[in-house]
Amino acid sequence: MAPRLLVYTRTTAYRHDSIPDAVAALRTLDPDGLAVDATENPAALEADLTPYAAVVFLSTSGDVLTDAGRARLTAYVEGGGGFAGVHAATCTEYGWPYFGELLGARFTRHPAYQPGRVVVEDRAHPATAHLPATWQFTDEWYDFDTNPRATAHILLRADESSYDGGGMGADHPLAWYRAQGAGRVFYTALGHASPAYADPAFRAHLLGGLRWAAGLAHPSGPAHPSGA
Repeated sequence: MAPRLLVYTRTTAYRHDSIPDAVAALRTLDPDGLAVDATENPAALEADLTPYAAVVFLSTSGDVLTDAGRARLTAYVEGGGGFAGVHAATCTEYGWPYFGELLGARFTRHPAYQPGRVVVEDRAHPATAHLPATWQFTDEWYDFDTNPRATAHILLRADESSYDGGGMGADHPLAWYRAQGAGRVFYTALGHASPAYADPAFRAHLLGGLRWAAGLAHPSGPAHPSGA
């Protein structure tokens, strides 16, 4: 039986039009290797999560969990479960401090949706092994409240000289992975619009991150800087 992902897309703030296309894309990324259960019902996060190889927050926004769901997700990740956040996952649960720690940073703002350049910092990870040293992409180029480099292994960063309105400077992480307790956490800020989910390079990026979060693929680098 294929490992299963629980893909959660509930929104109580901004809702991305791309969510249906994103869910459809996840179902086809690795149909023989990863099965997808998609839901917007918070009760799904209150149930036993151990049958899932990873929980994926896909462009969630606002407060999307009950207290019971927060407790269940915490126990799941700390106990060794996988977690992946895509795009607006960092716009979620601002009032729950643990969720910010889990992801490594929170969204603050973005400039206009526009083309730009992604710098690939690490090609040893399955989310980036297929990418060139620089990657042209179109997205919203999220800024964050903190630089996650201290607690996460950075995979991609934005080249702010390649687009207008960047707010983090020369060191602007876009995708990373980290350990949380015994769990595995992957996050990518990319994936705002539907065309991303038809783009082969982005789909491979997403699949690599999901497979790693699910414990099905392994990078050669550490989960934390300096192996911490």
